[in-house]
Amino acid sequence: MSEFEIVLKLALACLLGGIIGLERESLNRPAGLRTYTLVCMGSTLAMIVSLEMYYQFQATVNADPGRIAAQVISGIGFIGAGTIIREGATIRGLTTAAGIWVVGCIGLAVGAGMYLPAIVATLLILFVLIYFVKVEERFTGMRELRAFTIIVDDRPGQIGKLGSALGDLEVLIKNIYLSRTDENGRLEVELLVNLPSHVDAGMVVERLSMVEGVFAVERID
Repeated sequence: MSEFEIVLKLALACLLGGIIGLERESLNRPAGLRTYTLVCMGSTLAMIVSLEMYYQFQATVNADPGRIAAQVISGIGFIGAGTIIREGATIRGLTTAAGIWVVGCIGLAVGAGMYLPAIVATLLILFVLIYFVKVEERFTGMRELRAFTIIVDDRPGQIGKLGSALGDLEVLIKNIYLSRTDENGRLEVELLVNLPSHVDAGMVVERLSMVEGVFAVERID
């Protein structure tokens, strides 16, 4: 394998992984542009090394060109597990974890010189990530993302009360960020939520304001 071909493979892997990672980054997912790009490039490099070792030692030892590549798939599983978050009965991050796994497979395809399958797979993955959301919305009801800032008491179970209140309205929490305020014993909670079609932002503010230990609720436009 020539040096030009090696550079070409790594550059293509960087591009394909970055394209998918950019979509994840735009949605503020745990793994984004840099993670997807590195996974794709790393998988490509692993496949290149595996093939080069096979070509170099096939005359002297019984080398398996797929052995290193197989270990890449297993290793990516540990990275994907780190993006999965459990919040009560809800599990988030499975799509991101699956995306990391399939990006690793794209990297292996690029490293093996299967450029067309890698490019087609990238386009199909983007199609699934972007447009299948609309299919989900058609079957689960139209939803919209809204952000809220809440000032609450810093005590055990307070976040759970917020989650229960939102659950009563069938509102899904997509992201949560906690920070301590200047006032003692209080937290600032930033929530990114998914509103169903029958719930508006005003209803969420009203419901959260009724939760014990909540001092202020503000919608972020």
